[in-house]
Amino acid sequence: MKQADPHKSILKAGIFRFRDQKLEAVEDALAVEDPLEIGIMIPGQIPPVPAQTISLTMRTPGNDRELAAGYLFTEGIIRQRDEIIQVLDLPALVTLVLKPDQERDLSVLERRSVTSSSCGVCGKLSASAIRREPAYRENASFEPIESSVLQELPENLRAAQHNFERTGGLHAAALFDAEGNLQLLREDVGRHNALDKLLGAALMAGMLPLSHQVLLLSGRTSFELVQKAAMGGIRMVVSVGAPSSKALQLAREYDITLAGFLKSNGFNIYHGENRIKFD
Repeated sequence: MKQADPHKSILKAGIFRFRDQKLEAVEDALAVEDPLEIGIMIPGQIPPVPAQTISLTMRTPGNDRELAAGYLFTEGIIRQRDEIIQVLDLPALVTLVLKPDQERDLSVLERRSVTSSSCGVCGKLSASAIRREPAYRENASFEPIESSVLQELPENLRAAQHNFERTGGLHAAALFDAEGNLQLLREDVGRHNALDKLLGAALMAGMLPLSHQVLLLSGRTSFELVQKAAMGGIRMVVSVGAPSSKALQLAREYDITLAGFLKSNGFNIYHGENRIKFD
């Protein structure tokens, strides 16, 4: 197998494929999974915060700056783009230099964690440590979306997932408008990384809050993904898989429309059916 390029998201590997009782040597495309250190530095903070790593995550290379920004945003460390003074970007380390803010929650520094691509809350030491207060809790108006538009989203997503088409090994998080137009898409081996990249991109582009967009997830919906969505002001989360019980509980608490098993012929609605129009 070839050595992975730290800037590439796909790796070619020689494998054996068994089909129809025939074994043959072929080349396959694999989604890359490599570690990324996310760090912060806050010059002028009292007490001072020198450059330090706050998370080590296994991710697919690409959009690392967005991943770091999204992670800090969903952890509640930053709320606005202008809190980031500078981004120091190395192949396996992204450090965000932040404005000093005496009210910033730096408790994340006490629970530095190693996060696998399949877990966004690993390393947290208590139930309270995984809860965040969303920056956008106001009940923004949301124009109901046609059910037929939602039913088209999975196919629209798959058509845009070029790396998934090649590897079959990447999760996706995507933003659509009320007409079903794709606005933003990010992929990663980790579900939570894909959403952090998406929210980081939205943060850096000044798109927040995302109160008029639909978030589509390519897999199941967990508690952590609903919480990240809430941090970005998202009012509707739909997925091709099922939500967990805690995801539903949080969606009800934040009044986020939650739908699952989204297919071309229908879907399940777990909360917030008032935001969907039916023919």
